[in-house]
Amino acid sequence: MTKWNVLAVDDEPHILALITELLSNETCTVETAADAALAWEKLNGAGSSFDFVILDRMMPGVDGLELLRRLKADERLATLPVIMQSGATSPEQIAEGIEAGAFYYLTKPYTMSALSCIVRAVMADSELRAKVAAQAAQYRESLNYFTSAELRFSTLEDVNRVAGILAAMCPDPDKASSGLMELLLNAVEHGNLGITYDEKKLLMYEDRWEHELQRRLALPEYANRAATVTFERKAGSLEFRISDQGNGFDWARYLELEPGRSLDPNGRGIAMARRYTFSRIEFQGTGNVVTATVAL
Repeated sequence: MTKWNVLAVDDEPHILALITELLSNETCTVETAADAALAWEKLNGAGSSFDFVILDRMMPGVDGLELLRRLKADERLATLPVIMQSGATSPEQIAEGIEAGAFYYLTKPYTMSALSCIVRAVMADSELRAKVAAQAAQYRESLNYFTSAELRFSTLEDVNRVAGILAAMCPDPDKASSGLMELLLNAVEHGNLGITYDEKKLLMYEDRWEHELQRRLALPEYANRAATVTFERKAGSLEFRISDQGNGFDWARYLELEPGRSLDPNGRGIAMARRYTFSRIEFQGTGNVVTATVAL
């Protein structure tokens, strides 16, 4: 069983003790830091390797928001997932955290189930990205010769493999893999399988999301659906066009992570892909076709 290395940063000892206790049931090893300076030291320590950070926003001296900005500005740490915990819950304050790079949010005080759910979401995202990155590394050399391609995909396993193949064609496969995975997964779960935002949120709270994907894939109305992605190498860019057979969705809402959705365990994939992977994302029509560009 995989052990996750977590850094919890908070100036309140009882909060650190609570996080450590709660995460002991989530196969996590927790290191703690009482301030931003110690956290930064641990993040940069020899041999340190954290899978994600739980960061308090309000701390004496350098606060969590400033530490988060420092993390995101550091190329080595920019993709490290950060769960921001805070009592600052106004839309403006949450928007400020999102702008700094906090795509996962917890409001104090929070319950064990809320922490467990958001941690499981981070773990699931990280595991998928790791699989895709491994696929990309495997295909890297041979795929540099491709100028165009078309691939079909239907399942979660297909998403992992196809994202890895496509990421291998990009100048930074690790960076590309997460964004490609999010858009391909969106085509399967929300497009072809018709899982709504609210349905996915409930499924993630109940830890039934992957089971529901498999259930719907076996239903007659969905079993024969497939999504496609085309790849084209252009002068100065790589272009990916993803199409699914669903009814589309209100895609404009998801280009940014709205403060009202920041506390949910889902709904941040497109915004993260737009911010960290692609130079441009354009949805067409009802949203069942999207073109994403990686600059060279």
